[in-house]
Amino acid sequence: MKKSKKTVYAWALYDWGNSAFATVVLAAVLPIFYKDVAGVNLPGNLATSYWGYTQTAAMIIIAIIAPILGAAADYSDSKKLFLKVFVLIGVSGTALLYFVNQGGYLLASLFFIIGNVGFSGANVFYDGFLTDISDHKSIDSISTLGYAAGYFGGGLLLALNLLMITKPALFGISSVTSATQIAFLTVAVWWFIFSLPAFKYLPDSERKIEKLKFKKYTEMAFVRLKSTFINIRQYRELWKFLLAFWLYNDGIGTIIRMAAIYGREVGIGQSDLIGALLLTQFVGIPFALLFGKIAGLITAKRGIYITLIVYTIITFYGYFLDSALDFWMLAAAVGMVQGGAQALSRSLYGAMVPENKSAEFFGFFGVSSKFAAVVGPTVFAYTGQITGSSRNGIAVIALFFILGIFLLSRVDVEKGRLEAKGGKNA
Repeated sequence: MKKSKKTVYAWALYDWGNSAFATVVLAAVLPIFYKDVAGVNLPGNLATSYWGYTQTAAMIIIAIIAPILGAAADYSDSKKLFLKVFVLIGVSGTALLYFVNQGGYLLASLFFIIGNVGFSGANVFYDGFLTDISDHKSIDSISTLGYAAGYFGGGLLLALNLLMITKPALFGISSVTSATQIAFLTVAVWWFIFSLPAFKYLPDSERKIEKLKFKKYTEMAFVRLKSTFINIRQYRELWKFLLAFWLYNDGIGTIIRMAAIYGREVGIGQSDLIGALLLTQFVGIPFALLFGKIAGLITAKRGIYITLIVYTIITFYGYFLDSALDFWMLAAAVGMVQGGAQALSRSLYGAMVPENKSAEFFGFFGVSSKFAAVVGPTVFAYTGQITGSSRNGIAVIALFFILGIFLLSRVDVEKGRLEAKGGKNA
């Protein structure tokens, strides 16, 4: 299908909308709310560990169902329908966070898991549209455009929420806690509104979809799932890339999900934490676009190397974090590489995916990205719990980047492209 500017912009605008969940709920506001309000009665660093285990539970669910979703969408040719369903799940879970009060860490975990399943599930299908709206020449630039839009949209709402939380009286709100609860509602509304262009303009199925009973549909999904695991192994370079991606994205996912609550544990104030993470968003806008240009000059693979080296330095420095200034510096550094690492990983993967298997293989890509929030946060939380300090947890995460760099060095991208086009599998 030929891409149009309207379609590309609608696709990028969805990233603008759903990134509010990533910034406000996942990264900045909810982790602090979880420690200070929902988990206020939990002793020591237990709230930090429980938040890590909450991430694990959410991602185990989506990691199990993501490949089934991708295979089912590919079979039924209904990516847009699945996108809509999971957006509604995510928006609902996010809105329910409004009802969490002091001591309600179990409810906070439950509603977050619902929201995150919707967020992550929708991304399986959103990512699957990338190869539908781009070609070999434009895939890097369109992928980075999506991340840049996400940084801008998510950052804009986070800025508004930061003002609302630090100055609740300006908005006629009685307390910081109430302002935070209202912030969760704003995310739900923002996400839904900016999903509407994608619902309208992303390509629909070009064939009539046969209505299937749930049992048959599920059976077909599992058949396709089994086929995916067999087929993807035949694309050896793609498979090697996935192994590398799985490791280093463990590290990236852990930093995104655990940074705010880790900073709160070591004594950094709420305003500095949210402000620094807001800086990450706006630093990320130009750097996400810059890495699209860098990929054109030195290849996406080399661009990813740069980001992973910086991430390794960030984790080592994070171990010694003890001031707000340190956190601001690390937040700026993360902003420089986060969008580039994720966008270039997505486009490099897309370049080695066979066109007729995009939804199916991007479903598998969803598995690897979702497991990024299973192993990493679990290691972080457990290390912090048994040692009594989350500093040890952040230090261990450096291993994910170091091993990821090593495995990425074993990937032959050009060979992977040939394999995707039907060349001989080595």
